Amino acid sequence: MTMNLETAAHPETLRRVAIEPVSRVEGHGKVTLLLDDDDRIHQVRLHIVEFRGFEKFIQGRPYWEVPVMVQRLCGICPVSHHLAASKALDQIVGAKNLTPTAEKLRRLMHYGQILQSHALHFFHLSSPDLLFGFDSDVARRNIVGVAQAYPEVAKQGVLLRKYGQEVIRLTAGKRVHGTGSVPGGVNKNLSREERDLLLADIYQIIAWSREAVALARKLYEQSPALYDDFGRFDAHSLSLIRADGALDLYHGGLRARRKDGSTVFDHVNYDHYWEHIFEEVKPWSYMKFPYLRELGPEDGWYRVGPLTRVTQCDFIPTPFADHERRDFLAYGGGSAAGATLGTHWARMIEMLHSAEAIKELLHDDDLLGDDLVVTGERQERGVGMIEAPRGTLIHHYRVDDDDVVARCNLIVSTTHNNQAMNESIRAVARKYLDGRKLTEGLLNHIEVAIRAFDPCLSCATHALGKMPLIVELVDAEGRQVDSLSSGSL
Repeated sequence: MTMNLETAAHPETLRRVAIEPVSRVEGHGKVTLLLDDDDRIHQVRLHIVEFRGFEKFIQGRPYWEVPVMVQRLCGICPVSHHLAASKALDQIVGAKNLTPTAEKLRRLMHYGQILQSHALHFFHLSSPDLLFGFDSDVARRNIVGVAQAYPEVAKQGVLLRKYGQEVIRLTAGKRVHGTGSVPGGVNKNLSREERDLLLADIYQIIAWSREAVALARKLYEQSPALYDDFGRFDAHSLSLIRADGALDLYHGGLRARRKDGSTVFDHVNYDHYWEHIFEEVKPWSYMKFPYLRELGPEDGWYRVGPLTRVTQCDFIPTPFADHERRDFLAYGGGSAAGATLGTHWARMIEMLHSAEAIKELLHDDDLLGDDLVVTGERQERGVGMIEAPRGTLIHHYRVDDDDVVARCNLIVSTTHNNQAMNESIRAVARKYLDGRKLTEGLLNHIEVAIRAFDPCLSCATHALGKMPLIVELVDAEGRQVDSLSSGSL
């Protein structure tokens, strides 16, 4: 039987199963599956059910408030929004080149963000699936279970994240929703005491990051057939790249490649990103569907994030991470480099790179400088782009003559990956769920595919405790046939 998992011909005749909410991700979303009487799957969709209105209520605010305001988009990666907005507003205030102190302090802040976010995702959100198995006992498949079975792994995850948060605290003023970056630069430097505090632990952090890469690789090598094929799909790719082709998570030009590895465009100035990226709207999700204009709406969707960045750059400018990148690309003839679950391995390589970059910056006396802010000729429009933990992040503002934001457009990392996530869960449904009686373990396979992207589904700020998973099976007449909750599965 040939399935079309995107469009069901007669959805009114099919049964609907919902995974709501998707657990162990930031934000709120659900997955719906449409099945026939033989349990054959005809449609799988990821729905973003929470509305994000920042693009509207930022309008009318003084521009200098924006870098602090937009952090409320997300309690997990506020620094990414803080810096992307600051980079956009650098253009508004005419700051073409930041001072060395401001540039390096922002980079230090950003690498602290990448480090803590990647540690949180790998150790707290994804490791329960990877260590215990996708269909293992749900009561054990959580961070508490990891702490009991693998106490050293859990400890390292906690301490890696804690260190990244300390970097953020000392550069941004607070661990969450800081104020360190301002239009044109930063508002504080590091004292010698603060720098020495971070230097005291950085070599241990690098060592633990190397062990994390080794763990991610080991998990892949233990189940290569599963990891290579799970949720796999071909995709175009997009990321920032340094002028010399190196991985650069803070700044660069845009590079896009087709599925076959050929170049769509390279080193493009992101100031006019709309000439290359267009956003399509679909009625069943609050999230938009971006695509590359050069390739059109049908085929132009793409993937962003750690897997794209590690495979698309020419090299990583820190030695340990670049060595791991080369091993990653060589593994299995490149099999991991295109695998959805290869993202976890790539994510740990980026975490290692961030730790190495922090070490290099901490030895730079420019961090102690007093020249913090520059301004120039005032501009009307500003675009800021950064590589957030989850992928490319775009902030675009227009400011009127009264210094008030007149227009705002945000394309967050998970929005870029919207179609890619849908393709991945369709691949999983096709291989693991089609024609089978659904169980919690099988449905968790769908969530595992989503978690690989580390999505922030609506850039939400609220933190929840135990998130329930309720699956309802409804017949063609809309009657509930069966219902299962996470407590009864």
